[in-house]
Amino acid sequence: MSNFVMPPTGFGPGSQPLAEDDELQYTVMPQDMRTYSPHTPEIDDPNSVAVGTALMHDIAKSCADCAIDGQSRSHDLSHLDQANRAFMADTLGEGEVSLRIRGIPAIRAQESFFAGVWLLAGEGVDRLEVAPIPAIAIERAHTPHKPALLTAAPKPSTIANAPALLAELMDKSASYQKGQIPHVINLTLLPHTEGDLEWLDAALGEGAVTILSRGYGNCRVTATALSKVWRVQFFNSMDTLILDTFEVTDMPEVALAADEDLHDSDARIRDVMETLA
Repeated sequence: MSNFVMPPTGFGPGSQPLAEDDELQYTVMPQDMRTYSPHTPEIDDPNSVAVGTALMHDIAKSCADCAIDGQSRSHDLSHLDQANRAFMADTLGEGEVSLRIRGIPAIRAQESFFAGVWLLAGEGVDRLEVAPIPAIAIERAHTPHKPALLTAAPKPSTIANAPALLAELMDKSASYQKGQIPHVINLTLLPHTEGDLEWLDAALGEGAVTILSRGYGNCRVTATALSKVWRVQFFNSMDTLILDTFEVTDMPEVALAADEDLHDSDARIRDVMETLA
């Protein structure tokens, strides 16, 4: 028999009655999780938005096709008049994921209410793309905005494990094959110093694409200037960094609309259009 003895009852937190002036203090819990809710656009004359309505049906079909073959499909918006443009904006809304794509022209991409349906805007760019992620985000991702200095980056005195991490990332970047399982380095679980992070930022540089996903907290995905290497950071609803990783892949999965999302978008768009019929 062990010599463990149960503590007497009536002791410890919560065992005593509260005084009149005492209040229970609860930990602040995350708030405002964004969820999908159907939205029916308000229109006075359905005939005035016939072009936009037809375009929405085409977009629904593109979602269904993209869910099957994974190929992006583009729809030009530049020909829409004011009424149809307002109808499209009201119907599509603004979703959780936005992209900033540097280059000429610089492009801002915003996901709509419907996952996998993206609005792209920039100098001479006015279109909608149905895809897991806009194709240009992958094409331009690692175009250097800040060059990757790699091992030539000046080393601070507080550097510790960063050179080994850089060697691993360079090796995985050079050997990466399309479709390969992503290689992940979890900085949250590894010992490192502030000097390590500063040196890795300089060594890896910065690419042309930054992605922000706003959901249950935020996720920030940044392309580095080293091919296929991404920085993925998760923040809770109080903007505290809770997960910090490097991923070697074509595009981190957290930024992609899945096949199931595209199927859902197809069904949801058709549901909205049926309410207007």
